[in-house]
Parts: sequence; structure tokens; C-alpha cells
Amino acid sequence: MHRIRTTALAGALLAAAGLAQAAAAAAPAAPAAAGAGPTAEVIHWWTSGGESAAIKQVAQAYRAAGGTWIDTAIAGGDQSRAVTINRIVGGNPPTAAQFNTSKQFLDVIEQGMLNNVDDVAARERWDQLLPAPIVNVIKVKGHWYAVPLNIHMQTWIWYSQAAFTRAGITREPATMDELFAALDKLKAAGIVPLAHGGQAWQETVLFSAILANLGGRELYLSVIRDRDQKAVASEAFKKVLLAFKRMQSYTDAGAPGRNWNDATAMVIRGKAGVQIMGDWAKGEFSAARQTAGKDYGCIAGLGATVPYLIQGDVFVFPKTANPNAVKAQKLLASVVVAPATQLAFSQLKGSIPVRMDVDASKLDACAQKGMAVMRDKSRQIGVTEVYLTPDQNGAIQDVLTAYWNTAMPVEKAQKNFAAALRN
Repeated sequence: MHRIRTTALAGALLAAAGLAQAAAAAAPAAPAAAGAGPTAEVIHWWTSGGESAAIKQVAQAYRAAGGTWIDTAIAGGDQSRAVTINRIVGGNPPTAAQFNTSKQFLDVIEQGMLNNVDDVAARERWDQLLPAPIVNVIKVKGHWYAVPLNIHMQTWIWYSQAAFTRAGITREPATMDELFAALDKLKAAGIVPLAHGGQAWQETVLFSAILANLGGRELYLSVIRDRDQKAVASEAFKKVLLAFKRMQSYTDAGAPGRNWNDATAMVIRGKAGVQIMGDWAKGEFSAARQTAGKDYGCIAGLGATVPYLIQGDVFVFPKTANPNAVKAQKLLASVVVAPATQLAFSQLKGSIPVRMDVDASKLDACAQKGMAVMRDKSRQIGVTEVYLTPDQNGAIQDVLTAYWNTAMPVEKAQKNFAAALRN
């Protein structure tokens, strides 16, 4: 799962002052005898079955390259990041740690807490290989501070083929109007039209999908990247907010508080017709032994120009002058971006590789769709976290959640959204 709201470094640093002992306790004991190659302790939050299987592919590749991998898995992204920061502040940093491809670690960079891997990036031509939205996050003031593992697209439209058949829907929706028409048919057939989890981060995902599909590239970037007050006040953005709120009428009474994977299960069972969720949902379909294109469908965008909202996961490299640790960091950076590692990881994670030169034929049908879209650079756009700080993301999330759950007029939601982006 990829949550939208994150905790700023300032709060973590304050917490660190009172949690030094907890941070030390979280650190694993060093192995009695490391291997001959560089040793990397890696903190991450991939603890589910599919996630664990995916990160094992990276660990195996690292060992094959001559390194020793020490796995420190901590459930929950917020908790994992907090432990990482506490370990750094406490003087016992891991070799590498997972973050999302976002501004989550910008404060950590500004505090001088990370090493860069500029020489690896230059040698392996990351500037030429990696998509611009990814480069713009991991390259800060001319230095490379993270290595990307994958690309997740946040706003896929998943649907149950069985539910569509029962509702008499004979083809995939190709526009927002066609999507609303399909939802109406599902509702008339007694099927929950939209499987939704009423959690704030899921509402932000849903809103992002509506903004991208209805507003298109120009409006999305004007609002989210540029924080253009005129764009937020426009009639076009008002229509986006109205369409977002309309989606609520297609959810069921059990939606509030529902986890995303429970919503996916509704689609898998044919109890619900559609879910809008990131491509990590594919793991649920795979676990249920469903096949893309047969049992379920996946739509990357309602139209050939709809933005492909990308995020993903990265490893950052805590500051150290220890030459063995630096060697381990650089080896890991090189291993992670290698085509074989990228492919093996994404095949199990549900994501797509950050490199466009891998053999896409080995990926599932939905991932192949994603790879095809990514080859059109005009559609490569970041999620809100790529352009906004954690505080700004939190502010717009609060506005969207209040609008979704109350009778707030759209005009007030529009003004509140504009105020949130002025911070």
C-alpha cells in the first residue's frame, strides 16, 4: 500500500530525542562474521507475502554481486521511516532504507543525513535511463540521493469481468461519461458499482484519478505542480470536484474505514464492479488466481492522453564515512537499477520497472499496458507527493476528506483547496 500523507522530518527529529533507546533497540545485532564482500543492512516495510517475495529478488541479486544482505523489515511505512531517522540521529544508521518516490526525504537531504551515489548514476547513465518525474525527485541540486526500485501507477481502474457481464456492459469505458454510464448499469443490476475504502488516503487517490482523467495533463499540472490559484478557481476544476463527489453515490454503506485490499476482494468476488486503486492491487488478483483480460480488466486512463500518475519506491543511503559501508551502498545502487533486478522485482511486486529497456513480454498484461504508456513521455507525470510537501499533501487530503464526508458545498471545497495550496 502507498499512503498519501506522511510525517515531516521535523516531527521525527523531535520524536527522536525521546526515543533514542527505542531506536537502539530497533537495530539488529551485527553478524558475527560478515561475508567477504560489502555488507548492507537494508530497512524496508515490505512484509506482506508478495512484497516479501519481491524484495528477496533484490537480496538475491545483491548476494550474487558479492555482497552480504542483512534484512530489517518493519511493518508500516510511517514506522519504518521513523526507525530509519531515529537510527541516523542516534548514530547507528542502516546502510540503506526504503522511502517512497516523493518529497518525503527532502528534509533528510537538507539536514545532510544522506550520502549521494553520483558516480554510480554517471557511470550507468541514470539521466538517460530514468523517467523525468523520477529523476526530479531523486536528483537534488545536482546530486543523486536515492536509487529507484520501481514505478507504481496510483490510479488504475480495475473492473470485474463477471460483474460487467451481469450488468450488460459490453466494452471498457473510454471516457468519464462512459465510466459513469457503466457505474449506473452496475447499480441498476444490484451490484456495488464502486468498491471503495473510506480512508483519507484512498479518497486522495480517487480524487487524483478524476483530476487526471477529467482535467487532463494541463489542469493536473496547473493545480498540483504549479499550485495555480486561477486554475483551482476555474470552472474546469469545479467540474472535477463535482465528479469526485458524484463517485460517492456509487459506494456502499460499508465503505467507511474499509481497507483497500478488502475493496479489491469485492471486485474479485464480483460483488463490486469497479475499484480505482494503485497497481499494488494486482497482487490481490494474482493471489486469487485471476487472470488479467479474462477475469478482470485494467484501465490505465480513459483516453490516449490521460496522465500516467507515477510514484514508486526508492532506497536512500544514510550518511557514513565508513569505506566498507559506502562500498556497500554503491554496490546496492548498481544492483537495484540492473535490468534483471528491475524485472524480477516488479514481476512479484505488481509494479513496472523504472527502466524502459527491459523485456516487457515477461510482464503481465496490465504491466505491459503501463510500459506502453510510459514510453510516451508526455504522459509521465508524478503523483501529488512528487510535487507537494508532506504538509501540503496533508492539507489537501483534509479538504478532500471533509468534502467527501459532509454536505460541504463545492464552492467552499474549492476555496479550501486553494487555501491549502497557498501554504
